[in-house]
Amino acid sequence: MKPLLELLQDNRADEIVRKNNTERSDKDLKYLSYRIKKDIAIMIYAAKSGHPGGSIGLSDIYSVLFFSILNASDWDLKNNNRNRVLISNGHVSPVRYAAMARAGIIPLEELLQFRHLGSRLQGHPSTVYLPEVENSSGSLGQGLSNAGGLALSLRLQNNNAKIFLGMSDGELQEGMSWEAAMAVSHHKIDNLFPFVDRNDIQIDGRTSTVMDLKDLRAKFLSFGWDVIQGRGNDIASIQESFRKSLDNPRKPVIILFHTVLGSEVSFMENNPKWHGVAPSEADLEKILSEIDQKIGQI
Repeated sequence: MKPLLELLQDNRADEIVRKNNTERSDKDLKYLSYRIKKDIAIMIYAAKSGHPGGSIGLSDIYSVLFFSILNASDWDLKNNNRNRVLISNGHVSPVRYAAMARAGIIPLEELLQFRHLGSRLQGHPSTVYLPEVENSSGSLGQGLSNAGGLALSLRLQNNNAKIFLGMSDGELQEGMSWEAAMAVSHHKIDNLFPFVDRNDIQIDGRTSTVMDLKDLRAKFLSFGWDVIQGRGNDIASIQESFRKSLDNPRKPVIILFHTVLGSEVSFMENNPKWHGVAPSEADLEKILSEIDQKIGQI
């Protein structure tokens, strides 16, 4: 196997990133998604620790968010008008870090320091080490409160910045999430754009077995939200879902993205085992080979 740093090099990805958002096609975004999948596998392999399944399953969503919706100015921490991305399910930090590296926010080679002692790239993101992640996360269920409070404070300052929030379905078993959902609805916070990774898998198995979430759409509707449902591993559906949420008139809206854990990695797809197991060298080689084959088809 090639040296890991060499495996991260990708001229085609660099060329796509140099384009403007409006110039990137769905094929470009799909390529970046595949590149992010590879980066995730490499960095978790290097760390011998991490959560590959959920991270890889979110790669399409983060490709669209980082390279179609957000702009370079959104990463300037001195710009108080910047749009912000928060992450509630902090264990999928590899997808966030990989997208940040591809966007040029952090050095690409730093991905190989993931989860190392003293690294800025902690297993759960921390603003102490990396302010660009916007919020520290660890215990599940806190993200909607964090993001809701931030969105409300910006609105009170007449700041039009948008707050995007990644959440997991498992954390919706937490009461704090529903208190936050009630508060966001009550205050009619409309500059907050959360999305849920609805893959039905958490650390102890399937959400339907651990604690069945039932009809999430009906629940959010009953709390006064609008709900958009999208296919979270389909670039066009993701684009359309975000467009609809951003066009929503003065009412809280959430996207339920139906995803597959470990999407497009044959032995990882929809397998709870891969919630939090690092790939071996043989696993990594198979992941890279399978993704390269798929890249050849776009």
